[in-house]
Amino acid sequence: MNPIHYRNLVRLALEEDLGRAGDLTTDSIVPAAARSRAVIAARRPGRVAGTDVAAEAFRQLDPEVEIETLIADGEDVQSGQVIARLRGPSRALLSGERTALNFMGHLCGIATVTREIVEAVAGYDSRIVCTRKTTPGLRALEKYAVRMGGGCNHRFGLDDAVLIKDNHLKVAGSVKEALSRVRRRVGHMVKVELEVDTLQQLEQALSLGEAPGLKRPALDAVLLDNMPLDELRRAVQMCRGQVISEASGGITPETAAQVAACGPDLISVGWITHSAPTLDLGLDFE
Repeated sequence: MNPIHYRNLVRLALEEDLGRAGDLTTDSIVPAAARSRAVIAARRPGRVAGTDVAAEAFRQLDPEVEIETLIADGEDVQSGQVIARLRGPSRALLSGERTALNFMGHLCGIATVTREIVEAVAGYDSRIVCTRKTTPGLRALEKYAVRMGGGCNHRFGLDDAVLIKDNHLKVAGSVKEALSRVRRRVGHMVKVELEVDTLQQLEQALSLGEAPGLKRPALDAVLLDNMPLDELRRAVQMCRGQVISEASGGITPETAAQVAACGPDLISVGWITHSAPTLDLGLDFE
């Protein structure tokens, strides 16, 4: 992950925590010249993500802090296992602890639940992808954590792909009109996806063929939203060889395998970013 994605986020988080007067507890108790060693360890098993973000919190407080990563992002950790060792000015280690663990615990949590649902569809061809249901300001970090969990990323924002949903269709009046407007506006490198709820909508969308005036399909992908399994299976068959199929809607690790068995190319899951529990981590001085 490029540091440009998290440097300012870490700075803002440190400013929020240190406020106007700094760390009153640490600055009162710990001499400025004191140096310590510490470890970041897992208190629960999970998948690691965000070690560089955690390191950034300590280094912004004092560049003399040294961090040795023992378990890299994308690797699994067991309960009690040390993820990283730190040494340097004691004040920086203490003052940066909560900010570092807040970021890293959150990202590890996302990576962990992503790993679980990816494992649930192992053996099928479907890939797990995230959505735009992310914490404001943290999208790049959270989507990175999804990749560390073995998942893939959907679009990053409104500007890198087109996804036509039900409210767009209500304004446009029809699928055909919505697609026509999109193809007249966006460039040839932009992918276009349409959300459908029924087989009838899907049939209508697939019947459009090439985009008006362009020698390319009107659609690149369809989002099959909240379809019962029998309908989803039929929809995937209709899409095969024509467009990418994406299943979505209330999919859990318990139901993911059933959805994957229907054959969609992608399974999108919003809760892996917006509702993943934080992985319990601790920073302990040696």
